[in-house]
Amino acid sequence: MKLKKLILYNFILLLSLFSLFLISISIGGSETGVKMEIGRILNFLKGQSDEIDRVVILHLRFPRILTSIFSGGGLAVAGAILQAIIRNPLAEPYILGISSGSAFGAVVSILLLGSFSFALTPISALVGSLFVTALVYLLGRRRGLIDINTMLLSGIMIGAFFSASILIIVTLSNESVKNVIFWLLGNLANVNLWQSILIMVVVLIFSLLTFIYSNRLNLIAMGDEIATQLGVDAEVTKRSAYFVASILTAVIVSNTGIIGFVGLVVPHICRRVFAVDYRILVPTSFFVGAITLLFADTLARIILYPNELPVGAITALFGAPFFIYLLRKQTLS
Repeated sequence: MKLKKLILYNFILLLSLFSLFLISISIGGSETGVKMEIGRILNFLKGQSDEIDRVVILHLRFPRILTSIFSGGGLAVAGAILQAIIRNPLAEPYILGISSGSAFGAVVSILLLGSFSFALTPISALVGSLFVTALVYLLGRRRGLIDINTMLLSGIMIGAFFSASILIIVTLSNESVKNVIFWLLGNLANVNLWQSILIMVVVLIFSLLTFIYSNRLNLIAMGDEIATQLGVDAEVTKRSAYFVASILTAVIVSNTGIIGFVGLVVPHICRRVFAVDYRILVPTSFFVGAITLLFADTLARIILYPNELPVGAITALFGAPFFIYLLRKQTLS
């Protein structure tokens, strides 16, 4: 029965994602301003398009849409993982301070180079993310075991420290660093094809690994004692799951900037609509996350056309009220 549900849910979500893909790729952003009919897009998919359509789709729109799909899916899977190991529906990737570490790395790169580098800035941001990931993990260990509360507090404090450091640097620096604010709020406009392929490969690999071991997440979500009684090493599983969520977030944030609330909202919705079973929750979270971010980025391109909004501003606009709703509901319960 679960297999039938899994196939049905994901087929519907995949069909919805493909429909949104066609709509999104047909809408021009500030980079081209060209609206493209669905027929021309289908001709491209069949290899029958002209050179202009091929350049616009393949080099301008496709990388951005591919990044939206796999960044949204990856952030949603990371959020689902963290909500399992922390056993709290309010958990999401940015609570660990990874985004602040990534942003700090990007700002330092820009400060040293004098301008935004599409090659070196994401690498510096990735280094910052991984540094914070390792630091939070080390601070969260007590007597050789992972203490979830200590890890959460460490992530919050380290994130606050790096956020404050970014504000100081931006305040004291020249205009080149101030321009990075748009990127820090989440911006997919400048992601190239190689970056989008990198995100796709990393997200596919780690999402598949998460799905394969999803039954262990079910046991961890029930509690360490139950997981141990059923033969699962709770500490090893939580440690591995933490690093999977961290790497997913680090790779995405280092290339796209900070895109919040996807990892919080999507797993919670999927848990309510589809199932609490992680064998269903992981793939449905991936597809719903992909749909959510692709829709948000499409909206960011057209809502103030010909200007664009950072996609992180769109996700925060809708995600913040949802977070308040969850917080209030948890407090009242």
